[in-house]
Amino acid sequence: MSRSEQYERTESATENDWHSRPLEDVYAELESSERGLEASDARERLEREGPNEIEGTEGTSPLRILLEQYSSALIWVLIVAAVVMAAVGHTIDAAVIGGIVVFITLFGFVQDYRAEQSIQALKEMSTTYALVRRDGEKTEIDATKLVPGDVIFVDSGDIVPADARIVAESNLSVDEAALTGESVGVSKAVGEVDAETSLAERENMLYKDTVVERGSGTAVVVETGPGSEIGQIATALEEAEDRATPFQSEMDRLGKIIAGVVVGAVAVIAVAELLIGDTEPLQVFLTAVGIAVSAVPEGLPAVVTLSLALGARRMADQNALVRRLPIVEALGSVDVICTDKTGTLTEEEMTVQRIATGRELYEVTGTGYATDGEFRRDGEPVDEANVAEILRCGMLCNNVDIGTRERDDGDGDVEGETGGEAEHGESEQTFLGDPTEIALFVAAKKAGFDHRELATAYPRLGEVEFTSARKRMTTTHETPDGETVAYMKGAPETVLERCDRELVDGEIAELTDERRGEIEQQNEAFGEDALRVMGFAYRPDVPEAEAKSPDETLEQEMVFLGLQGMLDPPRSEVPGALAGCLDAGINVVMITGDNAVTAKAVGEEVGLRSTRVITGPELEGISDEELRDIVDDVDIFARTSPDHKTRILQTLQAKGHTVAMTGDGVNDAPAVKNADVGIAMGIRGTDVTEQASDIVLLDDNFATIRDAVKGGRRIFDNVRKFVNYLLSGNGGEVTMVFTGSMAGLGLVITPIQILWINVVTDGIPALSMGVDPPAEDIMERDPRPPDEGVITDRIVTSIVGIALFMTVCLLPLFTLNYFGELIPGYDVTGALLGWSPGYDPSRELAQTMVFTGFVVFEIVRIQAIRFRYGLGIFTNRWLVLAVGVAAVLQLLVLYTPTGQLLFDVEPLGLVHWAQIAAAALVFALLMAVFVKVQDRYFDRY
Repeated sequence: MSRSEQYERTESATENDWHSRPLEDVYAELESSERGLEASDARERLEREGPNEIEGTEGTSPLRILLEQYSSALIWVLIVAAVVMAAVGHTIDAAVIGGIVVFITLFGFVQDYRAEQSIQALKEMSTTYALVRRDGEKTEIDATKLVPGDVIFVDSGDIVPADARIVAESNLSVDEAALTGESVGVSKAVGEVDAETSLAERENMLYKDTVVERGSGTAVVVETGPGSEIGQIATALEEAEDRATPFQSEMDRLGKIIAGVVVGAVAVIAVAELLIGDTEPLQVFLTAVGIAVSAVPEGLPAVVTLSLALGARRMADQNALVRRLPIVEALGSVDVICTDKTGTLTEEEMTVQRIATGRELYEVTGTGYATDGEFRRDGEPVDEANVAEILRCGMLCNNVDIGTRERDDGDGDVEGETGGEAEHGESEQTFLGDPTEIALFVAAKKAGFDHRELATAYPRLGEVEFTSARKRMTTTHETPDGETVAYMKGAPETVLERCDRELVDGEIAELTDERRGEIEQQNEAFGEDALRVMGFAYRPDVPEAEAKSPDETLEQEMVFLGLQGMLDPPRSEVPGALAGCLDAGINVVMITGDNAVTAKAVGEEVGLRSTRVITGPELEGISDEELRDIVDDVDIFARTSPDHKTRILQTLQAKGHTVAMTGDGVNDAPAVKNADVGIAMGIRGTDVTEQASDIVLLDDNFATIRDAVKGGRRIFDNVRKFVNYLLSGNGGEVTMVFTGSMAGLGLVITPIQILWINVVTDGIPALSMGVDPPAEDIMERDPRPPDEGVITDRIVTSIVGIALFMTVCLLPLFTLNYFGELIPGYDVTGALLGWSPGYDPSRELAQTMVFTGFVVFEIVRIQAIRFRYGLGIFTNRWLVLAVGVAAVLQLLVLYTPTGQLLFDVEPLGLVHWAQIAAAALVFALLMAVFVKVQDRYFDRY
C-alpha cells in the first residue's frame, strides 16, 4: 500500500475524528496499545507508510526560473527587435536592446528564485527528535521514523513530533499559535471532545510542530507526515499557484498589443511601398525596421523594474520588505485587508487592565511588559497599598523567570526582547514564562514589588501545580514573621468555591452568598469586556507540615482577595491607521484563532466597521453561497482554522475583491500565498510564511500595512504617469514614421535616434518620475477596481491625441528643412536668419530637427502629465535633474563629433532652435485644449 493510499485509508476510516473517539477505539484503529509498538512492527509501518516528514517538491530549478523570465510577450518583442537590428548592421542598437533584456531577466530571476524556497523551508523546519515507547521501553529516535500507533512522551520545551491523541498529562499546556493563531497557551486534558470541535479547542490532541509550553504528557501518534495538520498545510502550499499581479498581466497584454501593432504597421507599409513600385526592397526593409523600433518602448520594462525597486526600497525604510517587485503595484487596488489580531492589531503582550479587590474597582495604566504605570480609581490615582495584597499573591503564586536575550538590530546595537536598547555586547532582561503569569508579574512590579526581594522575604515551601482539570495553582510560603501562608490563583469560579471569607480594607470578613453573587457578576462584566480573568485568594496560618508537602486538602477555608482582568491591548497607532484605511475605501477584516468575545472587544476598540462576528463552527455550518451573501458585512472571524482562512479569502476574491492577507504561523502560508497581496509577520512569523509572502512586515504592525498601501498607490500613480509618458511618445514616433513613409518622405527619423529617445532622453526623466511625491488625495480615493489597469481609456486617448499632435507639429519641421529650396524666397529668409549663402537643407538635417523636436516635446509633456496630480515643477528635484541631464546628453549628441557620427545628425543653429520652440509652443497649446476636453469625458487619472 502506497503512502498516499494509506493516508486515504486512514482519512476514510476515521474521518479525521481522532479527537472525538473513545481512546480504546483509537488504539484499536491504530492496532496499538499503551505499551506502544514492537520495534519490528514499527519498521514495517515505516516501510509501508514512509517517513514522518513533510513531502514537498524539490523546488523549481534555477534554469527553469530563468527561462520563465522570458514568458513575457514584451520581452520577446525586444528580442526580435534586437535580432532585426543586428541583421541590418545596426549593432549598437542591437547591443542596447540586448542589454535591456539581460538586465530585466536577471533582476527578475533573483527575485523569483528566493520566492520559490517555501517548501524547502517547511521541510527543514520539521527536523526533531522523539521520545517513544518501543518494545515496552522508552527510547529516543529520529522523529522522521515515527509511525501511527507509536506512544510518545513530551515535556516542557519540546516540539511535538506528530499529531497525537493525549492519553495522560500533567499540567500540560501547548503553544499552538503557529497553527491556530491562539494568542495564549492551550491547556490539554485527557478525554473526548465533540466531533465538531474546532482545531483550536481540541484539548485532547497534540499537533506536529507546536511547542510544549509547560508540563508533560503521553500521547499515541495518529497522523504523521502529509496526514498531519501541518502536512496538509504543506500540501496546500505546494499546490498553490503563483498569482500574476494585474500589472504583470497588463504588461504581458501590452507586449502582445505592441507586437500586433508592429506586425500590422510593417505589413501595411511594406505592401504600400512595394505597390508604388519605385521603392527599393532595402528601403522598404529599413522603413519597416524604423516602424518596429518606434513602436517598441524599449525603455519601459527597465524603467518599470527600477521604479518598482526604488519604491520597494522606500517601503523597506518604513518596515515593509517587498519580496516580489510587481506586487507593489497590486497594493494600489487592495480593497480588503484580512489581518491577524495578536501582535498586528495588538501588542502581543498580555496586560492587567483592571483589578477588583476590597469591594473596589481599580484601573491599571501602561501597556505591554513595560513596568511603568499607575493604579486609579474613578480616574484618580490611588496608593499602591490598596492593591498590594492581590498583587503580592500574583507575583508569588507565579513561575515566571527573568532571563536575558539580545538581538542585533543591524547597526551594531543590541535590542532586548523587552524593546530596550543596549550597547553592543550587552543584554536586556526579559520575562520568560506563560503570558498570563507575565502580566501578573508586571502588574506587581508597577506597584514597586521586586521579585528577588519578595522571593527572599517569602521563600516558597511547596506548590500544588496547575492542571487543566483543577484550573488553579497554589503555592505555600514562609512569611517574614515566621508564619506560613498559601497563595492561590486560577479560574475565578474554582478559586471562589474554595473561599469562605474575603479581605476588605485589611480586615477579613465573611463571604456571604450576596457577595458571591456580586463577585460572579463582576467576573462576567470583565469577561464581556474580553478580559482574561483570574481569581486570587490566600490562607493564613497554614500548618507547617502541610505547607512543606502541600496537596489539594489545604485549598480550603481560603480568604478571597479579588480578580485581575487582563487583555492583549491594541497598539496605540492602530485605530488611526484603521480609520485611514476605511477613509481610503479599504475594508478591514480580523481573522483570529481567539474567542469571539475577545475578538469583538478588540475590534470595537480599534474601530472596526460593524464588529459583526462569525465563529469557525458557524462558518462550517453555512454554504459557500450563504457566505458569499454575508462576507462583505462581516468584520470579525473568530476561532478559525487554516481552512477557514483560505475559504474566506477565496470567497472575497470570487466577489471581485483584491485582498491583502496577513499571516505568521505555518497554518497561514497557503492563504498568504494565494492572496492578491500576501503579508507575513517579520518578528513572530515563521520562515515558511515569509517565503510564501509578497511583503514582510519588519515590525508586525498594522499601521505599516496602511503605509504600504499608501506607498503602493503612490508607486502605481507614478507607474501610470511614466507609462502614459513613454507610450504617448512611442505613439508619436510610430505615427510620424508611418505618415512620413506613406507620404513618400522615407525615414523621417532613424532607428538609432528613436532608440536614443526611448532609452535615454525619455527613460531618464521617466525613471525620476518613479520618486514623485504622492498626490494629496491619494488616501482619500476609493481603491482602484481590480479590472482597471495602468492604461485607462484616458491614457489611450492621450496616446492617440499626442501622437497626432506630435505629427502635426513635427512633420512641418521635416518638410521645411528637407524641401526648403523649393519654397520661394527661402534663400533670402535664410540669409536674413544667418544661414550660409547657398545652404542646401538635407535629409540628415531634417531628421535631426525631428529627432531634437521629439526630445523637447517630451520635456514639455512631462509637466503636463504631473500637473494632473497636483505636482509642481520643483516638487521632485530628481526630475529637474533628470530633465537637465537629458537636455545635456542631447546637446552632446548634436555638438560633439562622436555624437554626430553615431547618430547621423547635423548641428543646429539658432534658427533651427527657433523653429523647434515655435513648434513646441503650438504643441503645448494643443495639449492644453485636449486636456480640457478629456476632463469632460474621463476621470482625473
